[in-house]
Amino acid sequence: MNFQLKPGLLLGAASAATQIEGGSQNNSWHAWYRKGRIKDGSDPSVATDHYVRWQEDLELMAGMGIQCCRLGVEWSRVEPEDGVFDDAVIAHYREELQALVGRGIRPLLTLHHFSNPLWLEEKGAFAKRDNITYFLRFVRRMVEGVGDLVSEYITINEPNVYACNGYFEGTWPPGKRNLLETARVMTNLTAAHIEAYGLIRKTRLQMGFTDTKVSFANHLRVFAPQNPADPVHRFWASRAEQLFQNSLTRAMCTGRTAFPIGHHPSIVPGQYCDFHAINYYARSTVSALAGGRADGPVNDLGWEIYPQGIVETAQRVYSLLPRPIYITENGTCDNTDRFRARYIAEHLQAICESELPIERYYHWCFCDNWEWLEGNSARFGLVHVDYETQARTVKSSGEFYRQVIAQGGVSDELYSRFCDVPYPTGREGA
Repeated sequence: MNFQLKPGLLLGAASAATQIEGGSQNNSWHAWYRKGRIKDGSDPSVATDHYVRWQEDLELMAGMGIQCCRLGVEWSRVEPEDGVFDDAVIAHYREELQALVGRGIRPLLTLHHFSNPLWLEEKGAFAKRDNITYFLRFVRRMVEGVGDLVSEYITINEPNVYACNGYFEGTWPPGKRNLLETARVMTNLTAAHIEAYGLIRKTRLQMGFTDTKVSFANHLRVFAPQNPADPVHRFWASRAEQLFQNSLTRAMCTGRTAFPIGHHPSIVPGQYCDFHAINYYARSTVSALAGGRADGPVNDLGWEIYPQGIVETAQRVYSLLPRPIYITENGTCDNTDRFRARYIAEHLQAICESELPIERYYHWCFCDNWEWLEGNSARFGLVHVDYETQARTVKSSGEFYRQVIAQGGVSDELYSRFCDVPYPTGREGA
């Protein structure tokens, strides 16, 4: 393998506040932990202690040559009670953002990443249309607080995953299992994004800035029929893709709706993303109403490794609305760091061989983090975290990533040294 990075492509890393910061017990995910719903029993109020150790983490980033950083803010810290904002917390985020900018690392700020303050969760969160006003109030306060430091924003992370896991499958908070409520949450999240899109741009314009870029982080998969020759499998693969991602993508980008997105007065035709923000991990195979089984390489969570899917999904959203493309998450669970470097290399190669205007690649994630239901048991990081001591150690894959950034590509020698290993194989869902 030998390729150069696309001209202008920046390589970075992504994270979510709840998964790394620690120190907060006032959110929906800590409540979920207290209910015993985390597989390994690990506590998100510990995580990687980034809220305290952020300077150490930024030094590691700078040492690896990281060019851009997607980070989030913890709403439950910023607004611990309804209408009560903590200026010291906003000042903390300002300090971290200033440090990033000072190191030449471009920030991309996520405003909502799965976690709700408990007071909002108790009000029904995004299942209630009226609660969108609370989100907009929070968005305005954050942009007013840090808008001079940040020009690029993600309003909502993976609204389809938030809605499906929390309201259809019931595995995430609040643990509901209702199709109509899932559709209502998707609709309200679409409206929340569209309103926040305009609010962020208007607020920064009032501050004197005209370079604002806003999007939402769109979890996209390739949905494939288990048996491509079987019309039933093809039908259900198409329906799964439509219900899980296509309708929501279209509505959030353009304001044009189809089931499961319903009516809301804020959802009107328009253009509501300045760049496509794609979170891509794997391909899903489909047969009937249930997921299928796919032979081939998988990661340590059983997700199929399918590098060309990163371009296939990007092509679909670009065809819907031509915009620059940021890969805002891409990574793999590799608990012993056997194949992560190969995974990165193959996804970057697919990106660099594509003619699509892909401008950013944010690896998920920088340090190992608290991985939602999996807790501390699923490691995605370029940097290893010892959860007993919180010691950080750059992994082999992290050193590979550093050298890719430094060399501007992947050489045969670099691939041979870090990536020439087999993937695990298995059957998806086995």
